[in-house]
Amino acid sequence: MNKGVVTPVGKVHYALLNAYAKSWRLKRAGPGQGGQNSVPGLDKADARRHIRLMENQSFSAGAMPVALDRCEGYDRQSLDRLTGDVLDAARIAQFHSLKPGTRVLVKPNLLMGKPLACTSPGVVAAACRWLRDHGAQMAVADSPGFGRAVAVARAIGLESSLRPLGLAVRELDRPVPVRLDTDLPAGLQGGRGGRKRPSFQVSSAVQECDFILSLPRVKAHGQMLLTLAVKNCFGCVSGLHKAVAHAREGRDPVYFADCLAALWAALPPVAALADGGVAMHRTGPSKGEAFVLKLMGASPSAVALDEALYAVFGLGPQDVPLGAALARRKAPGSAAAGTEMAFPLLRPEDFDARGFELPQRLSHTSFHPARFVQSCLRRAIAAIKK
Repeated sequence: MNKGVVTPVGKVHYALLNAYAKSWRLKRAGPGQGGQNSVPGLDKADARRHIRLMENQSFSAGAMPVALDRCEGYDRQSLDRLTGDVLDAARIAQFHSLKPGTRVLVKPNLLMGKPLACTSPGVVAAACRWLRDHGAQMAVADSPGFGRAVAVARAIGLESSLRPLGLAVRELDRPVPVRLDTDLPAGLQGGRGGRKRPSFQVSSAVQECDFILSLPRVKAHGQMLLTLAVKNCFGCVSGLHKAVAHAREGRDPVYFADCLAALWAALPPVAALADGGVAMHRTGPSKGEAFVLKLMGASPSAVALDEALYAVFGLGPQDVPLGAALARRKAPGSAAAGTEMAFPLLRPEDFDARGFELPQRLSHTSFHPARFVQSCLRRAIAAIKK
């Protein structure tokens, strides 16, 4: 469907869509918040989104929904509506058999106590409210390479955002070794000693969930070019073991990307909700600059969502080390595996990413020994306080 054009199906269903939107918004508003004057009519932009949703209600067999929509702000009301829209349109509940009692690991990016380096607290809380409405048993958890997730959550305001839900951020600790089935062709193996079967120390809590909901902020990355939903799963590696993994396996972006793809393959199913209202560009994952992208996206497949986001920036999977690694192994959800994407709301070309700057040169991410020791001391003190 061309942007800005209401097709014949739109003309036929416009009145129905308007009535549907009014009743839907009244339902969202709740008792005492509706009223005839408080429910606006459906404008053309809304109509196009709802028409696409109706046209895509019957996806072809094997099609993977990727729901993209505009994120105009981070206030609670807007985020609740938008998050519900994209998660519903992406059919995450249906694809992952979400029902009362389903165990979901909500995995935000809690890199450090800088708001732009982390997933917005409002997005995390909105996703948790949506999961709560579906009866899910949630654990919100991450494991920063340095410091503790609880401290990061407190610094960026996530702790207070989750408190009304009765939720607290947990540490992805209790690591167990997970052997990685790397898949590089001969001659491309890297890392220390060219080992083909590295292992990562993954939190045992990860294997206790039915599926993971990866909640990345859209960011440029100095080593991986972009860090999105699949890269966010590296946070499942416990604490300081990430620094060790970077030192041992991260010398070459191609090899490290293959390790990350192998890690994703070893985890429970990963759905995704991407926070791209305000992205990070020029560099990353911590020292970049804000870029107003006005995007939120969701999919039952983290791989499919990442590939759709590549397209927003005019890239293909082969242009991104992790995308290329997933394509080589024909990861489910990837175009290389023959996955057909369905876009029930907006499409990648509907977003304006002009001006978003990617790193010009990829480099190894190193960890300073002093920072490593400092983080060890902080973790030891936190353990004593328990």
